[in-house]
Amino acid sequence: MDRTEDAAPAGAPAADDTAKDAPASDGGRQARRRRRLVRGALVAVLVPLVSLLAVLTALGVNYTGDPADGTYTRDRDALWLGHAWVDGRKKDADVTALARRLRGTGIRDLYVHSGPLEHDGTLPESRYPRARWFVDAVHEKLPGIRVQAFLGDVLASESGEGMVLADPDTRAAVVRSARQVLDTGYEGVHLDLEPMPSGDRDFLALLDALRRETRSRDARLSVAAHQIDPLPELHTVFGLFTENPKWWSQEFFGQVARRVDQIAMMSYDTAQPLESTYGGYVAQQTSLALEVTPPATDLLMGLPFYWESNFDHWGHAETVPAAVRGVRLGLSRTDADRARFGVALYIDFAATEADWRAYREDWVR
Repeated sequence: MDRTEDAAPAGAPAADDTAKDAPASDGGRQARRRRRLVRGALVAVLVPLVSLLAVLTALGVNYTGDPADGTYTRDRDALWLGHAWVDGRKKDADVTALARRLRGTGIRDLYVHSGPLEHDGTLPESRYPRARWFVDAVHEKLPGIRVQAFLGDVLASESGEGMVLADPDTRAAVVRSARQVLDTGYEGVHLDLEPMPSGDRDFLALLDALRRETRSRDARLSVAAHQIDPLPELHTVFGLFTENPKWWSQEFFGQVARRVDQIAMMSYDTAQPLESTYGGYVAQQTSLALEVTPPATDLLMGLPFYWESNFDHWGHAETVPAAVRGVRLGLSRTDADRARFGVALYIDFAATEADWRAYREDWVR
């Protein structure tokens, strides 16, 4: 006899009832599975959202309070200048206008773009044909202001194409290029190599070699520096997803700062969505940098003298007033009386009158 025709045991549900209940049981399991999936999706969305909100709230709080009295310019500020000043486009009248703009400010150094370097570290003299003219014109119209050669290049650390600092011949060529621009009349070398991985020992070796050269010439060595991990080891976490993590460790920032006369943090392009969170972020970065920059090194915090609106840089948030207030708050909380401190303005050709006014009113006073 077929088993399906056997009589049901006593107390068992009728065959028709069992068949009727089965779909309901499967439906219950599917509903529970859907609920678990929904809860999992909500957690996946809400946890990072809550974390992001917590970070933004903390940065906003970091923007509150009053800066200490006297946290204004120490007359050690700097200005990044575009290539037009040394390639023949600028004339005497332009230098006169620049001198008028800078008088009465705290600007002490000009970083004039004179590169870029070739990937092998060399620098064609054709890149800066009017450098001597510009240095002499600045000395005539703005006595006491130094002119440094702003040299940079893209590193091969991200795309595979660019400068390879691991090559000792390349590092030696960069030193020769530094010697070359100092022979032209520049009073310092300002180096900007990006993207620079945190902990790069070849970069430190290059800075040691450059420092020996600049010191022998009584010249300055300065660098444009990445931001510091806002959370411990954040650059390591991002390194799992990209070969170009955005931040340096605080330790590496200090190692770089000990090898140069000036370190200028590029404290912009932060992706902060609000003035308050951007200013709070700059305050935090200022404190982190002050903690590891030796007293003999000038620490300069970058001000965004340009407008962009994208995921990395929201123009409505990254403003000069927010940056200056953040700088003053960080300075107030960490080392309010530090003498070797300033701001660096990036960049002359994109600056607006509002940018200059905010710098003067909020920082120079």
